[in-house]
Amino acid sequence: MKSRTQKFKSNSSESPPMFQNKILNRLTQTHIATPIIIFLVYAIGLLWYTEARTDIPVLAVVGLFFAGTLGFTLTEYIVHRWIYHPPHGASDKYKEMTYNMHGFHHDYPKDKKRLAMPPILAVIIATLLLFLFELVLGQYSFAYLAGFVTGYAMYLVVHYTVHMYPPPKNFLKALWVNHSIHHYSEDEVLFGVSQPLWDYVFGTLPKSEKDKKHAVEILK
Repeated sequence: MKSRTQKFKSNSSESPPMFQNKILNRLTQTHIATPIIIFLVYAIGLLWYTEARTDIPVLAVVGLFFAGTLGFTLTEYIVHRWIYHPPHGASDKYKEMTYNMHGFHHDYPKDKKRLAMPPILAVIIATLLLFLFELVLGQYSFAYLAGFVTGYAMYLVVHYTVHMYPPPKNFLKALWVNHSIHHYSEDEVLFGVSQPLWDYVFGTLPKSEKDKKHAVEILK
């Protein structure tokens, strides 16, 4: 992880092209506000549809919404830990794929155009999730997915903020410290970006105070 720290100290605010094709490379970049707005509007539409086309009680809709948000935080952890960070023994092709999805971000963490999944891909995945959730949950899927995509939007807000702004002098500073540990000290811990809940559950908290001190020094 030492090389990553060195790169963080000397890297520019923009990473090199991921693909030689200009159009393909442009599709890997996005302004952070674009997906946030898309998914918040999508969530509002899903909630409107739930209210207009179903007979689900309001309290149940609220419960489904927050269940979806919690479900996203678990998905965030699972994807980050077991998909974005390939396990030992993974094939070279799989490692190359995960590098394009996430390792590139580890090498160039200050590139604000690559702090979110490309909107086109994100919308495709959200649409597939709608069909999947509807198959499993029926009419309850819309409110659940509204919470799920709101969770993703909030994740993007946190991820962008911890990379682009200095940490605050309050309890939220822990989010900056945690993500700095993951990026610059030990990438096999702290897979939760928006919150550390599932790191507590699955036991992937930092193994030493040295990592925490290192992260604090980087943030200064």
